Amino acid sequence: MIKRLAIIGVGLIGGSLSLALKKAGVVSEVTGYSRTPSVRKEALQLGVIDHAAASIADAVKDADMIFVAVPMAAMEIVLAELAEHVKADAIITDGGSAKGQVVDVAKKVLGDKFRQFVPGHPIAGTEKSGPSAAFAELYQDHRVVLTPVAETNVDALAKVRSMWQNTGAEVFDMNVEHHDDVLAATSHLPHILAFNLVGMLAERDDCDEVLRYAAGGFKDFSRIASSDAVMWRDICLTNKDAILELLKEYQNGLNQLQQAIENQDGDTLKSVFERAKKARDTRFSE
Repeated sequence: MIKRLAIIGVGLIGGSLSLALKKAGVVSEVTGYSRTPSVRKEALQLGVIDHAAASIADAVKDADMIFVAVPMAAMEIVLAELAEHVKADAIITDGGSAKGQVVDVAKKVLGDKFRQFVPGHPIAGTEKSGPSAAFAELYQDHRVVLTPVAETNVDALAKVRSMWQNTGAEVFDMNVEHHDDVLAATSHLPHILAFNLVGMLAERDDCDEVLRYAAGGFKDFSRIASSDAVMWRDICLTNKDAILELLKEYQNGLNQLQQAIENQDGDTLKSVFERAKKARDTRFSE
């Protein structure tokens, strides 16, 4: 049982964690903080949190578990501020999408409390944001990756794992660097592609007409282009090495397809498409 959970960032990710733990009956009290007063008020009115804190210091005071769900660019500032006010045995964890950067700044600003920090990443979400987007089932049957390092306290790791399991999530441990490579391929790059494609079409004079005829496949793919721009800006900048390497690979693939189309090389096109179809069909049932 978590006696007091503090959530820094009460939007979709943080708010859904609160609602899931409340539904499971494993948290007694949730205090939330957002730098925007209206967001704090909304989270309180919706029952996402039990108390709205006016500052990070107030939010983490006497908290047993602290979950940081803020944009990557704000992570260092938030961790540095809360470090001065947490209990010695409080557990700190996060939901950042680029773990290398989070671990680096946490080690820098948390000092002795770094042992109580458990880096994590819930691989779940929607294109919506804010407290009103939160729902208790967000993590049900989704994966949560924890990326402990050598200094991570084993008891803290076990408690964070149990917290996420109580949301209905499957919890896995992964090396920090491997996590960032995997997420760059499966999440970060697809978001960049969606943003770029929709942005490109938006520049066309006939954009409205083109999108009027968009089929379901385009809508499914482009949905993630509705995601929060600030969050994804920060992810791109904080996981840049892995993303840039993948962009080079992707550009090479596009060049291959472009050349095949120019040369009327149907065999190459068919081979590429069949390989992709087989790779997906053998891994996803839907």
